[in-house]
Amino acid sequence: MAINHLAPEHTEQFADNIVGFARALRAAGIPVGPGAVIDAMNALEVIDIGNRADVFTTLEAIFVKRHEHALIFKQAFNLFFRASEEWKHMLDSVPLPEQAKKKPQAGARRVQEAMSQPRMTETPQHQEQDLRLSVSDKEILQKKDFAQMSAAEIAEALRAVARMHLPQAELLTRRRQPDPRGLRLDLRRTLRASLRTGGDIIDIHRLGRVQKPAPIVALLDISGSMSEYTRLFLHFLHAITDARKRVSVFLFGTRLTNVSRALRQRDPDEALASCSASVEDWAGGTRISASLHNFNKLWARRVLSQGAIVLLISDGLEREADSKLAFEMDRLHRSCRRLIWLNPLLRFGGFEAKAQGIKMMLPHVDEFRPVHNLSSIQELITTLSRPLPPHHRSLIRSAA
Repeated sequence: MAINHLAPEHTEQFADNIVGFARALRAAGIPVGPGAVIDAMNALEVIDIGNRADVFTTLEAIFVKRHEHALIFKQAFNLFFRASEEWKHMLDSVPLPEQAKKKPQAGARRVQEAMSQPRMTETPQHQEQDLRLSVSDKEILQKKDFAQMSAAEIAEALRAVARMHLPQAELLTRRRQPDPRGLRLDLRRTLRASLRTGGDIIDIHRLGRVQKPAPIVALLDISGSMSEYTRLFLHFLHAITDARKRVSVFLFGTRLTNVSRALRQRDPDEALASCSASVEDWAGGTRISASLHNFNKLWARRVLSQGAIVLLISDGLEREADSKLAFEMDRLHRSCRRLIWLNPLLRFGGFEAKAQGIKMMLPHVDEFRPVHNLSSIQELITTLSRPLPPHHRSLIRSAA
């Protein structure tokens, strides 16, 4: 029922709509508890529920607690409390020309999926059957190639990526902190504690090395040959960025673009929309050598310090494969602690490094791994969680 035509005597029916709306918000990713629903019902009793703007402002003040949730709430409100009863038929019909030209806003797909979820009134038998099918589907989904997934399977894969346990490999630093199992004597704290006992040293205080997550730098190829994997990888990098503070992400096709700040937004749809707005060479050609040159020259000293791990996500199909590519790869390898090349082409069992660009890049990587399904991403997370080797200090001289 449209809010514009709602009368006060229909408050009970409107209460059911508010409960359903809160359920839809939770499905779209906005945390809404039963207490917020009760507050919303109490607030609606003191306003004119026939005024759509007043209802929107009231529910937004109660349900939206973070700035990044405001856009999702607005879209969900407009879809749930539609202005006409023919909304469902309009949704199934072909969009008008002027509507088709409009670029969908961030979060629109997630909101529509939340609205299309089945109601809670399904029978337990149907829910049990769906559960059995989902377990079987998840086992198949783990091994299925991203390029062969349907839209529904890609949506489920994105949710699976968000639920993955992200890597937290610790890196030993030169800083020290109080540690009862440390190997170095904390002379200052030991002598200070001896003053309480008249100069007798009873407790010996020690210092241990400080550990912190190693920086991660991702170089993602967004050329046309990688278009079927770019969105999944961006969601994975957003999940890493959300869990770790020391993550830098660069996109390259024919040019290099730093999207680290865009991916720091909490909402994944807004983060990906911001990345899309800042990149001009989506699904174009590939210039790996020129992109690596710009990275080594402009960004390497800023983001590769303190033993960073570099993830190079590309198929290696370089347009201009020459000696410069090998030089830039060697320079990048010497400047980081570990260089991991993730290549979707490894999904083929008979893969051979026949392309000239791949042959030049392979000698300068520490690991060469496939990344084309959920299982390969989970294996990558396991690899990133391993203890880090000692940092080799043989930085290339020409970097200066």
